[in-house]
Amino acid sequence: MSRSTFAPARAAHVRAVDVHVSLGGRAVLTGVDLVASAGDRVAVVGENGRGKTTLLRVLAGRLTADRGEVRRAGGIGVADQQLPLAGTDTVGDLVDVELADVRAALRHLDHATEALTEGRPGADDRYAEALATVEALDAWDADRRVEVSLAALGAVDDRTRALGTLSVGQRHRVRLACLLGAGHPVLLLDEPTNHLDAGGLDHLTDRLRAHPGVVVLVSHDRALLADVATTVVDLDPSVDDRPRVYGGGYAGYVEGRRAERARWAALHDEQVAERARLAGDLSAARDRLRDGWRPDKGHGKHTRATRAPGLVQAVHRRQADLDAQAVPVPPPPARFTMPELPDHGATTLLRTEDVTIAGRLSTPCTLALAARDRLVVTGPNGAGKSTLLAVLAGELAPSTGTLHRARTVRIGRLAQESDVPGRRSGRQLFDERVTDEGAPTLAELGLLAEHDTHRRVGELSVGARRRLDLALVLAARPHILLLDEPTNHLSAALVDELAAALGATPAAVVLATHDRQLLRDTASWPRLELR
Repeated sequence: MSRSTFAPARAAHVRAVDVHVSLGGRAVLTGVDLVASAGDRVAVVGENGRGKTTLLRVLAGRLTADRGEVRRAGGIGVADQQLPLAGTDTVGDLVDVELADVRAALRHLDHATEALTEGRPGADDRYAEALATVEALDAWDADRRVEVSLAALGAVDDRTRALGTLSVGQRHRVRLACLLGAGHPVLLLDEPTNHLDAGGLDHLTDRLRAHPGVVVLVSHDRALLADVATTVVDLDPSVDDRPRVYGGGYAGYVEGRRAERARWAALHDEQVAERARLAGDLSAARDRLRDGWRPDKGHGKHTRATRAPGLVQAVHRRQADLDAQAVPVPPPPARFTMPELPDHGATTLLRTEDVTIAGRLSTPCTLALAARDRLVVTGPNGAGKSTLLAVLAGELAPSTGTLHRARTVRIGRLAQESDVPGRRSGRQLFDERVTDEGAPTLAELGLLAEHDTHRRVGELSVGARRRLDLALVLAARPHILLLDEPTNHLSAALVDELAAALGATPAAVVLATHDRQLLRDTASWPRLELR
C-alpha cells in the first residue's frame, strides 16, 4: 500500500519495507528496504537494469509494488526521464505544474484570510493551518527560487516559450529548476546531473545539501554522490539476493561493498572446500563397502555388518545439509571489454580550420587529430559542444571554415540521446548494423545483460539503451571516437572501466562532458574550451 500526506520538510519521511516488483515476468526489485527522514539524502546505485528507476516510481506512487509497503509524508517532487507536459505547453505551464502545491497553499491562505476577516466560525483554526502550510513550503519565495535556479542551471526563463522548441537538455533544466524552487519536502531525482554544465552542477549540489527534507536520487555522477549522499542503497546482487543499505555516504558504500564481496567470496570458498572434503569422505566410505571393510575385532556382529553403510549414510546427510545451506557463487560484475580499435596510419586523420555554425557554434574551431590523440571539449551549455562533434562526424556542414578527413577514416559518434529504432531487439539491431568480420559480438563487449539483448529496444531502460548505443559505436571499430556526455545513464563501475579504456585505445578520442569525475580522470588530456 502507499500513503502520502502533507508534512513540512522537517517532518518529511519515506519508508519502504520489503518491496518486490516484477516486470515482464522478471523480478526487478527483491526485498528493498529504505528509510529516509528529514535531512537524509539517499543514493540508489546499481548496474543498469537493476531497478533504480522502478524503485523511484514505487516511492513516488506511480507504480504499485507486487509486495511490500510504502509510506510517505510530505509533498513529492519527481524528476524522471519523462516530462509531464506536451510540446505545445510552455515553460510557464511547466512552472505551474511543479509549483501546484505552492499555488494551492497560497489560494487556501487567501480563502482562510477572507474567512477570518468575515468572522466565520472556525476561521481561526483554518487560518492557522493555512499559514503553517505556506510557511512550511516557503511559498511566497517559490517563484524567486525558481528564477534563481533557472539562471544557475542555464535554463530558458521565457515563460511563454513552447517546450517543443527546446532541446531535451533545456527542457530537463527547466524542470529541475522548478523542482529545486518548489520547496517539495520530498525530492525523487533520476539522473539529475544529465545536461548540466559545471555551474549547474555546483548549484544542484549546494541546493541538495541544503534541502531540509528528504532526497532520494539515482545518479551515475560519482562526484555528486560523494558530495551529497548520506546513505546508499545498493541494488546489485548480494549473498542473499537482497539489496544492501550502507551508511557513511558514498565512501562508506565503496568500502562496505568491497567488504561485502570479500565476505561473500570467502564464504563460498569455505563451502567449496567443505564440499571437496565431503566428496573425499564419501569416496572413502564407498571404497570400504566395495572392499568388504569391517571394523576392528571386539565390536558386535550387527555393528560390524552395518558400520560401513552407516558411514555412507552419514556423509550423505552432511552433504544434504550443505546443499540446503549452499551459498551461490558470487556473480562476477559485468565487465566491459573495449574492442581493439584500428590505427589508421595517416599522419592526420581529421583537421578543421576556423569552423563555425551560425547560431550554434560561434567559437571558431581549429584542430587536428592523429591516431592516439586525445581532446576534451568543454564549455557551458549552449556553447556548441554537441554541434562541434556533429560537424567532426560529417553530420553537419560548417557555415564558415574548412574540414578535411583522411580517406577511408571511420568516425563513430555517441550522441547525447538515443535514436535507435525501438521495434527490433538489441541483438537484431546489432547484427544488422555490425557486419564487419573483425567486429566483436554484442556479448563480447560486456555492455548489455543477456536478457536485455532479446528485448525490444523500446522496452529497455534508458541506461540499457545507452549501453546499446555505445556498443554500436564501438563495434564499428572507428579510427576516431566522438563521445558526447558518454557517462549519462551509465553505472559508476562502467564509467570507471570506460575511462580507463579510452586512455589506452589507439583510436583518436574527442570527449565532450560535464562529468566532474570524468574530467578529473582525463585531467592530462588537452582541452578545447568553447564560449
